[in-house]
Amino acid sequence: MKIVAIGEILWDVFPDGERLGGAPLNFAAHAARLGHEVILVSAVGDDPRGYQALREMKRLGLTTDWIRTVFDMPTGEVTVRLDEAGQPHFTIHRPAAYDRVALDQGTLGRLAAARPDWIAFGTLHQMEETVRAATRAIFEACGSARRFYDVNLRPGSYTPELVKELLAAADAVKLSEAEAAEVAAMAGLESGSPEAFCAAGAERFGWKAACVTRGAAGSVVWIEGRAAEAQGYRVEVADAVGAGDAYAAAFLHGLEAGWPAAQVADFANRVGALVASRPGAIPKWSLEELEQLGR
Repeated sequence: MKIVAIGEILWDVFPDGERLGGAPLNFAAHAARLGHEVILVSAVGDDPRGYQALREMKRLGLTTDWIRTVFDMPTGEVTVRLDEAGQPHFTIHRPAAYDRVALDQGTLGRLAAARPDWIAFGTLHQMEETVRAATRAIFEACGSARRFYDVNLRPGSYTPELVKELLAAADAVKLSEAEAAEVAAMAGLESGSPEAFCAAGAERFGWKAACVTRGAAGSVVWIEGRAAEAQGYRVEVADAVGAGDAYAAAFLHGLEAGWPAAQVADFANRVGALVASRPGAIPKWSLEELEQLGR
């Protein structure tokens, strides 16, 4: 599977240090670990964090060919505070270099020539009109690609109008249980259960697949009218940063493979739990470890 992801590259600054992150980058790294080719479209600053980010991307097996270096904005930064349960709370510092994504016709032609199967995007990055324009240009250039929207609502980094626009652009969506409740209120959708929410969203926006994550309780996956709930895996949580992005990569992996909803949900739960059990958004993990966790 070949994926074009557009989104933020930033550094997650924890009390004990900083680690490379940004939901689209985390997603790209986990998708690559699952054997997929990912083109990440973003930007970094002309600063030490920017150059370190490019080095880290290469170490993770990701191409940096589509990352722009800008000279008038710093590389993205987020301050992360973990609560007692290991759940993250973010303070996003903007403007940042990732807001300066720019695509010329030559770049769009190269993306089209890559023939991606999926285009992945989130909410935070799309707050900038120039980014939305670039994303629409990618949609147009890669017209046969399906579109995956990982909602990822962050305080101060979305509007109801933007979220509804992105929901309508997607073929598949991922939300947390709290996000599903908020989106249901925004869009006037059924919210009695994750299954009902996904079905209502599909009818309203045309989704082919959707998933709602429920933390330690697992998740619900809905694929073309069939829903399945899978229980979570018990792990000692180091921090939950990046676990949802890993789940997203696993969800798309199973969706592309044509698995039934129950199998997709169980596999994605395992990937998310394994990442949550380790510090940082992109810890090392292997398929062998996933198999052991599933036993």
